[in-house]
Amino acid sequence: MSECISPGRLAAAPDRPAWGAVFGLALGVFGLVTAEFLPASLLTPMASSLGVTEGLAGQAVTATSAVALVTSLLIAAATRGIDRRWVLMAFSVLLIASNLLVAFAPSLAVILLGRVLLGIAIGGFWTMSAATAMRLVPDAMVPRALSLIFGGVSVATIAAAPLGSYFGHLFGWRNVFLLATSLGVAALIWQALTLPRMAPAGSTRLGTLVDVLRRPGVALGMGACIMVFTGHFAFFTYLRPFLEGVPGVDVNGLSAMLLGFGVANFVGTSLSGLLLQRSLRMTLLLMPLAMGGIGLVLAGMETLPWVAALLVALWGMAFGAVPVAWSSWLTRVVPDEAESGGGLIVAAVQLAITVGAAAGGVVFDAGGAHGVFAASAVLLLGAALVVFRGFWRRPAPAAAPLAR
Repeated sequence: MSECISPGRLAAAPDRPAWGAVFGLALGVFGLVTAEFLPASLLTPMASSLGVTEGLAGQAVTATSAVALVTSLLIAAATRGIDRRWVLMAFSVLLIASNLLVAFAPSLAVILLGRVLLGIAIGGFWTMSAATAMRLVPDAMVPRALSLIFGGVSVATIAAAPLGSYFGHLFGWRNVFLLATSLGVAALIWQALTLPRMAPAGSTRLGTLVDVLRRPGVALGMGACIMVFTGHFAFFTYLRPFLEGVPGVDVNGLSAMLLGFGVANFVGTSLSGLLLQRSLRMTLLLMPLAMGGIGLVLAGMETLPWVAALLVALWGMAFGAVPVAWSSWLTRVVPDEAESGGGLIVAAVQLAITVGAAAGGVVFDAGGAHGVFAASAVLLLGAALVVFRGFWRRPAPAAAPLAR
């Protein structure tokens, strides 16, 4: 896991940052993540309207994540001959089409089709986000650009579920998806006005994924990345039953704590650019270390509500820097194949979501929320150890080092 830049690069970095284009990517991310989270807050009325069970309606979420996983691995090769400006705008078109299909869907089958389109857009957009940021701003500003792009995720995480539930109650769930369509339209227009032409670069063959994994330190880094995200999603999936059972918070307290988590996550994402400009490797190390320590504290004590609220907020702040840090790491170790590397990162995160929720459920049934938090802490501390050994115990190749 060297922190040095390899000799090749995806494309020449611009002399001046194109912040308008970066904001266009952030707006696109905000629209995509908002659409991804909406079914969770609208599941009951959607199921009732369509005459299906909530469990069946919940497959709209499964379809999106499954397609996003496959897309993340294939999209760079599938679009290797197309200007990246048009590819990114096509994802916004898919977002618009997805929301319109869901809004006017007469059946669950049509909703699933719409969610498949959304999965393609999410997997493709995330795969190309780091590579695109490298082509829009100078090298030194890439972490700041990524923090802005991922800021769209944090805002959507805070706003999508509560606003979706609120507006769904006022106007109906179909109209909520129509409102979400307007985000896609706004992102498409902004991107059309600000994104420059970006010719495809890199080999972008399917075999490139294997070639990238074979590079020194990349497989080790991807393993650590999976451990971090698995630990987080196991923790977050079973956070509600822990808060209801151990500190004994009521619904209002739970909502306040989750809002605090979201706000702290946004703050952490916003500050990540500054942290990464100081030291990428320290950020990669300290975030899972802090989260692992918090997990151990929550697993080992009968926490008071205010203490639990503080620790959950600190976890959210630490995790806010995690996606930005790993995307920044990607731009350093595979700058010449950032799209293929981005696909691997997205696939790793989607795998972590699945494993974290599934394995967390097994641990929860056996040892309750305390067991889940302890297992999450072990994974996170293990990831921190991998990062530590990978960065400090291995000699770096002779190349231009990243500024610390």
